[in-house]
Amino acid sequence: MKLDVNALRYMEKDAWRVLTAVEMGMKNHELVPAPLVESIAGLKHGGAYRQVQELLRNKLVHHDSKHYDGYRLTYMGYDFLALKSLLNRGVITGVGRQIGVGKESDIFEVVNEEGETLALKLHRLGRTSFRAVKNKRDYLKHRQNFNWLYLSRLAALKEFAFMRALGENGFPVPGAIEVNRHAVLMTLVKAHPLTQVRELAHPEKVFNQVSDLLVRMAEHGLIHCDLNEFNLMVNDQEEVTMIDFPQMVSCSHPNAEMYYERDQMCLKIFFARKFGLGSTGLVEDASPDESIMKCPSFKDVAIAKQGTLDEALKASGFSKAEEKALEQALEATREGDEEEGEDGQHKRPGSEAVAVVCTFTIDEVESHVACSLSLEQSGLSAEGEEGGAGSSPVEDENLDEEDDEEEDGEEDGTASSRRAQTRGKNVRANVHAKRRNQQNTKQSSTRSRNRNKLEGKARGKAKGDSIGGGGSVW
Repeated sequence: MKLDVNALRYMEKDAWRVLTAVEMGMKNHELVPAPLVESIAGLKHGGAYRQVQELLRNKLVHHDSKHYDGYRLTYMGYDFLALKSLLNRGVITGVGRQIGVGKESDIFEVVNEEGETLALKLHRLGRTSFRAVKNKRDYLKHRQNFNWLYLSRLAALKEFAFMRALGENGFPVPGAIEVNRHAVLMTLVKAHPLTQVRELAHPEKVFNQVSDLLVRMAEHGLIHCDLNEFNLMVNDQEEVTMIDFPQMVSCSHPNAEMYYERDQMCLKIFFARKFGLGSTGLVEDASPDESIMKCPSFKDVAIAKQGTLDEALKASGFSKAEEKALEQALEATREGDEEEGEDGQHKRPGSEAVAVVCTFTIDEVESHVACSLSLEQSGLSAEGEEGGAGSSPVEDENLDEEDDEEEDGEEDGTASSRRAQTRGKNVRANVHAKRRNQQNTKQSSTRSRNRNKLEGKARGKAKGDSIGGGGSVW
């Protein structure tokens, strides 16, 4: 959704109260009921309803009446709340053009009171291009329920913390200024993404800078995990600035070495193919020359570790599946704990299958056989159905005994399938036989009623004839 700030300057005070009321109600409601919005806003004489209609017209809230009359914030409304807070604090005075779009965020130019141009990053998790964020990022940690606005707020808080910590330790990153809700305010880097740079006067110098950044972060206990040409900025002096930090993990991560080597290899391949640095073939399909583009290994960096930023920032980086595996390993002796599976269902560790005996009506059995059991085949003939219709419990026992004898000479899966097919046929044939009997009974009763009607009419006609046969009274 495009950010249009023109409506922000014309919004009334009561509209902000209603918008804030919807945000407060979303702490424990997916859809905030209309009476709750009116109660939190505290407006009299139907003022809340009028303001809600204005917010709906500006697409700041969304109305849903499927289950009940409720409202929820849109990203536009969340943007307005964040911008209003930053304006009230005096850190910005105006919003400019959009300068960047990503799968997780949008970036805009803003201006402060001194006229300095800054960058405002608005996180927008939940786009269709990146909806697996709850599995690829560790924003949720132990939480089970979430919405995209809440995840965006967590992402902004985490990125602000990483940016400030790295800046305080001398890393070339944008300066972190302020964070509010899902918005991160930072200094504007006057540089271009490395992927848009066509030529470099000293590509080896730039590669060494990036390689040193990778090593220094690992020495402080952090790995970027996405250090590529899209997250590196280069200015006219060929100085490198690093951006985008939500996916960073700790060096204590089980896959830390793999992530470190992957970042290394991505950088080597990019510089070899685009700038021909240390390439052993054509630029388009060049492979990096390890003798020229040397980088310290992860083990060497781990030995020379100098800081513990990962512990300070709690950059665990565990995915959802890894957290569950770790919990199972630590609590293997605890019984009865339920764990959330990947499909969202609760599973009990060590649970076994339990056979359940149920009773069904004729209609339920027929529906179950026709819909869920794939045991009946489309090629069954009418003769087979009629033969099964007259089967008795004794014949069923004989079939079971014959199946048991055949099972000794065949595989278990084949015998079980044949036995299940036979029983399925018998069940279906019995159902059809009973339905035929019911239909025959109904037809016979109908014929009996019709015959009685005809006999009654015949008797009435005969009686009339006998009366007329005695002669006329005139």
